[in-house]
Amino acid sequence: MAIKLPLPNLFQGEAMKTRGSFLGTYLVACGLAVSLPAPAQQPSSRWMDELNWMEFREIVPAKVKTVLLTTGTLEPHGVTANGADNLAPVKIAEAIAPEVNALIAPHIPYGVTGSMSPYPGATHIPAEVYAPYVRAVLAGLVRNGFKNIVIINGHGGPQTEVLNRVSQEVAIEDKVNTLVVNWWGACSEVAQEVFGNAGGHAGENETAFIQAIDPKLVKKERYSEATATPNPAPGTWSATPFPSSIGLYKKGEGAPRDFDHKKADDYFRRINACVAGLVKDTLRKWEMAGLE
Repeated sequence: MAIKLPLPNLFQGEAMKTRGSFLGTYLVACGLAVSLPAPAQQPSSRWMDELNWMEFREIVPAKVKTVLLTTGTLEPHGVTANGADNLAPVKIAEAIAPEVNALIAPHIPYGVTGSMSPYPGATHIPAEVYAPYVRAVLAGLVRNGFKNIVIINGHGGPQTEVLNRVSQEVAIEDKVNTLVVNWWGACSEVAQEVFGNAGGHAGENETAFIQAIDPKLVKKERYSEATATPNPAPGTWSATPFPSSIGLYKKGEGAPRDFDHKKADDYFRRINACVAGLVKDTLRKWEMAGLE
């Protein structure tokens, strides 16, 4: 016979664990069974790639309503990997998925590269091709039951405009919630706090983030002052290819010079916390507004 016992104010903090264990042992010894709440079951994986269709059907949307879609491109990044714009958002998604209760969609690795695309190893997808592809991916996520689609983007410029526009159209037409996060911009204050400067494209901040992921991907011996150029102010000048693979946000600062690994790890942790905070806050406010 199963007996449900009211246990008001009995379990608190660590005492909850100890008393709960003692109570369970005592009742079992007396031949009684207690019906206690089962712990929340976690998905076997946060990666959509790793779930089978039956698991997915059980999880979405009953247990998970949010999906993280990461986007990037291949382009030069000074002394670090051409795939920095792919590596960074994927690692951020991996770090925050359990915290925001989300699955991670397969990554989109090719993007609207623009003025960096003539460099060796870079690729470029025209915006008019990229936009409908992204829209089709988002439509697939909607069809599979996700209510909240969070795009963690690793590459700026025209790609950001496409992602903002297409995600807004999908949100309005399909009655879902979308959020686009350019991690380096949304958390720009972190670079100032850790490095004392704003950084830049392939600057101290972005190079440090990749260094935290894998130090072997940073070739510090290849750095020279000639590989960095300040980004032009709007309406001043433009060049294709851009003169340098490092584009500084402010003249005279932000180039990768000291390659301090402790700073790199600190920056990595702070960025993940910042993005997680933004996503959680947005999800909470959608829910408060009755939009979840």
